[in-house]
Amino acid sequence: MRAPDPSLDPPATVVRRLVGAPITELAPIGGGRNSRVYRVRSRRSTFALKQYPSRLDDAHDRLATEVDALRLMRQHQLDAVPDVIAVDRDHGLALLSWINGSPVTAVSNSDVDQAVTFLAAVDTLGQACAFAEQRHAAEACLSGAEIERQIAARLKKLQELPVGEESLHTFLQVSFRPIFDRLIAQARGRMCANGIDFDTVLVQEQRSLVPSDFGFHNGLRRPDGTLAFFDFEYFGWDDPVKLTADVLLHPGTPIMLPQREQFRRAAECLYGRDPTFCPRLNALYPLFGLRWTLIVLNEFLPDCWRRRVMAGAGESWTAAKQRQLARAHEYVSHLAAEELQGVTYGE
Repeated sequence: MRAPDPSLDPPATVVRRLVGAPITELAPIGGGRNSRVYRVRSRRSTFALKQYPSRLDDAHDRLATEVDALRLMRQHQLDAVPDVIAVDRDHGLALLSWINGSPVTAVSNSDVDQAVTFLAAVDTLGQACAFAEQRHAAEACLSGAEIERQIAARLKKLQELPVGEESLHTFLQVSFRPIFDRLIAQARGRMCANGIDFDTVLVQEQRSLVPSDFGFHNGLRRPDGTLAFFDFEYFGWDDPVKLTADVLLHPGTPIMLPQREQFRRAAECLYGRDPTFCPRLNALYPLFGLRWTLIVLNEFLPDCWRRRVMAGAGESWTAAKQRQLARAHEYVSHLAAEELQGVTYGE
């Protein structure tokens, strides 16, 4: 195991200034795959401190996106998220209220209900508040063509890695590329059959304000059993089909089949004011599976691996790559099996 590099920790003087009092503890507690999270204690309070990657390594302004999203939600009385206490943009830090809870290791029917209630509240914000329409969720997918473009761009980036990554290149050429071509053609056909153009960008009325990268992997179970949610670095306007697919496909917290079906049906009710939601979900879901197949291979990219190290990665680069390549094989095998069975994804 590789210990996190303490030289990356934020200066204690900066943290003290954010807290506004002497601190008694500054301890890393993990975090996401791109940011570090610390527990900060003073004599009277406990906080979460989030340290975001440098903008030199990541053009997406994660700090501004998350801070604005949290402030918007708290302003409208959504109490299932942390409150923003203080921000230091120069050092890439946000001090947040502490949520007392434990990771969600098993997803129950009640958990699905709570997640859908939260998503409904966020969706209502999009209909009621003046959140700028141009503030899209990170890597928003507002058309089938955009999903295809993103998959092709990720594929190209991986294919351009050094020839030393033979197992990766074999997977991309032999396993991934053929099913990519087939599923793109299938998606185009399904959308055409429902009178939906694969290349046309969704109009604003069909978009939703979403906490992109949402799921139970970014949830905490509080002592009373209610869920709180965190990590809103990708928040913004997007196609709710993408949100729905991502919750079902995310590798962080596998959901059992009954809860998957419960969530899918609830999403269809929540976003079903758009009559094209279900046919678009049916057509595009496999493409999001392809997209996730390449996302899990991000560990092969040196710039992404640097962010993992900054966030406190606890394994070697070689081990991480081997693990993620195995996951990618699982995704492709699952997609191929569903293709063979003629599985559909929306009613």
